[in-house]
Amino acid sequence: MEQQPHRPVRVERRPVSEQESRRANGPDWDSYADEYQSTHGEFLGDVGFLWGPEGLTEEQLRILGDDLDGKAVLEVGSGAGQCSRWLASQGAWAVGLDLSFRQLQHSLRIDDQSGISVPVVHGTATDLPFADRSFDIVFSSFGALQFVKDIDHMVGEAARVLRPGGTFAFSITHPTRWMFPDDPSEEGLVASQSYWDRAPYVEVDDETGVVSYVEHHRTLGDWVTILAGAGFRITRLEEPEWPEGHERIWGGWSHVRGKYTPGTAIFVATA
Repeated sequence: MEQQPHRPVRVERRPVSEQESRRANGPDWDSYADEYQSTHGEFLGDVGFLWGPEGLTEEQLRILGDDLDGKAVLEVGSGAGQCSRWLASQGAWAVGLDLSFRQLQHSLRIDDQSGISVPVVHGTATDLPFADRSFDIVFSSFGALQFVKDIDHMVGEAARVLRPGGTFAFSITHPTRWMFPDDPSEEGLVASQSYWDRAPYVEVDDETGVVSYVEHHRTLGDWVTILAGAGFRITRLEEPEWPEGHERIWGGWSHVRGKYTPGTAIFVATA
């Protein structure tokens, strides 16, 4: 969980609806987008594909396969489009979708700066505005899945827009991280809550009482069940080790914690 800064909030652990999650997380990312791109933009690269804070790239891991030329690809939770832009540089036709309008404005800005344009759509992962069997690949790099309440519906939408044999891949905070505080220091290595407690992490604005941020937790077993229920066959699960010499701190991710426990899980499944 990466708590967004500079807001007087109280933290709760309680159920929230899909609409409540969406109403919170869209504006949250709109308000955080400028700072996010300023802080992490250089690390991400304007035309770069990172799967997580460990800094491992698609070029290294080949999660989406070796031959991307001509593939139709949808990025869910595309942010400023860095991953999709890299795919376009490899010959893929990529389109991005994000709930945050401000993130998509940054995507258009980087299009102009880089000379590589990626079409983008302002929308939600639970209602993809695309026809059945439109894409060869659907992916999300830390972009959306943790913020969705109706995850079965969202994964079903990914299955719907994929062509037979297509790839669905996504990276998320490793589910075991739910047990630990979001602290990059050694104090973040002490388990403080149950892995099986699925009550969402909720931030509520102290001044207005409005839910301002929501993150949902599923166990590894939950993800297997969700993917199987949508007809997917899991082909790969990556749990990247923290690279030697990588000193960057990103929220609760750091070399201190990365030496002992995974921070990211990358699922790959076939339709």
